[in-house]
Amino acid sequence: MESIFHEKQEGSLCAQHCLNNLLQGEYFSPVELSSIAHQLDEEERLRMAEGGVTSEDYRTFLQQPSGNMDDSGFFSIQVISNALKVWGLELILFNSPEYQRLRIDPINERSFICNYKEHWFTVRKLGKQWFNLNSLLTGPELISDTYLALFLAQLQQEGYSIFVVKGDLPDCEADQLLQMIKVQQMHRPKLIGEELAHLKEQSALKADLERVLEAADGPGVFDEDEDDLQRALAISRQEIDMEDEEADLRRAIQLSMQGSSRTMCEDSPQTSSTDLSSEELRKRREAYFEKQQHQQQEIDRPGPFSYPCERPTTSSGALGGNQAGDAMREEDILRAAVTMSLETAKDNLKAERKK
Repeated sequence: MESIFHEKQEGSLCAQHCLNNLLQGEYFSPVELSSIAHQLDEEERLRMAEGGVTSEDYRTFLQQPSGNMDDSGFFSIQVISNALKVWGLELILFNSPEYQRLRIDPINERSFICNYKEHWFTVRKLGKQWFNLNSLLTGPELISDTYLALFLAQLQQEGYSIFVVKGDLPDCEADQLLQMIKVQQMHRPKLIGEELAHLKEQSALKADLERVLEAADGPGVFDEDEDDLQRALAISRQEIDMEDEEADLRRAIQLSMQGSSRTMCEDSPQTSSTDLSSEELRKRREAYFEKQQHQQQEIDRPGPFSYPCERPTTSSGALGGNQAGDAMREEDILRAAVTMSLETAKDNLKAERKK
């Protein structure tokens, strides 16, 4: 597709683009087409002058603008036809009765020129494939042989005038290359107007985003370091959400055990927690909960006096009914401690992550 010459629309020079896309090269410029238009205007003036330079028709003709060109860059069918005569090419109206009687299949032609109001474009066969070379497209559009007749019929229904180009077109690189290979087109080209509208929409969204950022963070846009910071924060949030529940539980239990050890040490000789075995730690925890129970019983006992009660410490192997209740109470307290520690650990983790 890169070897195909395709002039895109500039101003209203579609006639120039149509001719150059047909001939596959920069054959005509606006100056050359304007020269042809002026020559046609002069020929028409001379014909009108034959009826008398003082006639009303002649004076009206002189006051009218040129019918072959205008200031926007539009050129008439007469200008295009005369430009093609230089190359020995002729235009025949496709839907004229004379041409229709020939019953020629469109795929057996070589090229067409299409016009609607003031827009011209070329449909041409290059190698063994047809292409829509409309200058309003972002690139050449591949047209299959089976779709060509339907495409031309659709243009006629939309009001286009279609002309068959008769004669030998000049040789071009694209025609020679596509005689040997066939191309495939995965995505159809867009209209230039659609592409520009899409680019303008993207530009407007970018401007809106920058205004929002300026209002929130002050003037300026994100630099590279700020982009890296935003990405790091996003990754950090994902890691917090995906934190291993088992790791949280292990840390919570550890914090709970440390809290219980600190509480028990208040009523026992100061010993490093690292020096205590698991059996000793369990015994101290039992002693602490038993003492707490005794104190509560003394508070609940009726009468004006309270008597201290000493009770020997018993091992877990000799627990009775009251001791079983104490064990259940211990289990409830431990469960509550683990839950509170788990929440505290999660809060600490989130705080560390944010830092």
